[in-house]
Amino acid sequence: MRNKIDLSPNYSKKTRKLKDIKFVVIHYTGMQSEIESIERLKDPNKKVSSHYLINRKGQITKMVHDRKIAWHAGKSKWKNFSNLNQYSIGIELVNKGYEFGYQKFSNIQIKSLITLCKYLKKKYKIKDEYFLGHSDIAPLRKVDPGENFPWQRLSKYNLGLWYKENLQNIKLQKNNKRYNFFNNIYKIGYRYFSLKKRAIKRDRKIIKAFQLRFLPNMVSGNLDQKTLKISYYLATMPKILKKP
Repeated sequence: MRNKIDLSPNYSKKTRKLKDIKFVVIHYTGMQSEIESIERLKDPNKKVSSHYLINRKGQITKMVHDRKIAWHAGKSKWKNFSNLNQYSIGIELVNKGYEFGYQKFSNIQIKSLITLCKYLKKKYKIKDEYFLGHSDIAPLRKVDPGENFPWQRLSKYNLGLWYKENLQNIKLQKNNKRYNFFNNIYKIGYRYFSLKKRAIKRDRKIIKAFQLRFLPNMVSGNLDQKTLKISYYLATMPKILKKP
C-alpha cells in the first residue's frame, strides 16, 4: 500500500506487541482544513495524533507507526478494554465536523479507508466487530465519525457490525425497555452506563451514540422500538455471543 509519510512526534515511546493491536477506531478531524488537521496532529503541545489520516481525495498519510501507541482515543472503553489507545489503530478522516460544517465523506475517501482497513484486518487479525467509531468507545464526549459515515457499506467487507433490514420478526419483551436496551448494548461492547440504575441523564447520549452508528437517519436520543430491535439483533449475533 503506497502512503504518504508525515510522522507525528505524539506517541508513547514503548513499542507494543502485534497481538496487542485489536481494534481500529475511526474519527473525523473536525477542523477547517487538511493542513490545519495535520499541523495539529504533529504539534507536540497538543498531545494528539493518529496512525493514519485520509484526505478527501483518498490520499493516505501515515503519521505514527502501527506498533507505536498514538494518542487518538482518549478516555475510552469497549468491552473489558479501557483506554483504547494501547490496543488500537486510529484513522482520521478529513471532515470539518459539526463545528465547522459537517460534510459527507467522499467516495474515494471511503474507498481508501476500506482498502486500509482490509489491510490492517489481515495483518493484525482484527475481528469484524472491532472496527469502531470514536463515539462508540467514548459516547459521553464524542460524536465522530457521525451519521454521514457509511458503516453499512463497510460491513459488506466485514469491517464492523450491521444488521438485517427486516426486523419485523423480532419480538421484544414489553417490560423495562431501558434495561433490555442497555443489556443488549453491554453485550455488544458499549460502556459508561449502569444496568442497575434507573434512567439517568447520560442515557440519552449513549442512545444517541448507538443511533449515530446504526440508525443514522433517526438520531434522536430517544429509545424507540427500532433502536431496541436493532440492539437485540446485534446482541444475539453469533460473533457477539461467541466467547473471546
